[in-house]
Amino acid sequence: AEFAAAARAALEKSLTRENLIAEVAYFEPDDRRSFERPYGIAWLLQLATELRQWDDADAKRWLSALGPLETLIEARLSDWLSKLSHPIRTGEHSQTAFAFGLFHDWAVAAHKDDFRSLLADRIQTFYFDDRDCPLNYEPSGQDFLSPCLAEADLLRRLLPPPAYASWLGRFLPTIPTDGAGDWLAVAVVTDKTDGKLAHLDGLNLSRAWMLEGIAAGLPEDDPRRAAITAAARDQAASGLAAVTGEHYAGGHWLGSFATYLVTRRGLAARAD
Repeated sequence: AEFAAAARAALEKSLTRENLIAEVAYFEPDDRRSFERPYGIAWLLQLATELRQWDDADAKRWLSALGPLETLIEARLSDWLSKLSHPIRTGEHSQTAFAFGLFHDWAVAAHKDDFRSLLADRIQTFYFDDRDCPLNYEPSGQDFLSPCLAEADLLRRLLPPPAYASWLGRFLPTIPTDGAGDWLAVAVVTDKTDGKLAHLDGLNLSRAWMLEGIAAGLPEDDPRRAAITAAARDQAASGLAAVTGEHYAGGHWLGSFATYLVTRRGLAARAD
């Protein structure tokens, strides 16, 4: 890409050992245990996952520099997960289902078996018995993550296809089998200059990748896959059309969501 050299230069400037030691020092104080938890930390671990899976000399050096922060974050998250008594079911930064998905993909890529086991235990406790998720209550007016779809996208990471198909039938029993995508209406932003209202453009993007994940987790002959895939296409088309950079309210973050969607990162992580 035309911007590849500039992107590498920016990463080279940011991901230095000196800079990341400063990040560790910022995270370390006890009163910052909840800093950027769980959303920002989830994306940090996604960065580490991407660097770990990239066969590139620069990436290996950047990952090495990131190592001390990774270690601190793992310890902090392990402590938090052992104490967390309930899931957080919002459509914004504090949601646990979305973050747990990226935590899981990092743990797989980094071979963090103890952390992965702790996370799996929390996921089982929080989500395995859920049923009849009220998708018709969504979205809230400033969601950028779907509580229902994020949970379903998380669970396909842990369950084999037949078991996942049964769980999904209990959790989202209204998914149709007619192949149409209109069972999930696309969210519409009424003011793209409003930082909170613009969240709904991101919701369409995250819904699209979550739906793709849900479809990928089902058996190939599952009759719901066509409708899930059709809805994903509709959500993606609307979400990607909003990635213009015209307004800072969406321009400063929608690109990251679009990149995660079009690179199919969540699905690639599953394959590992």
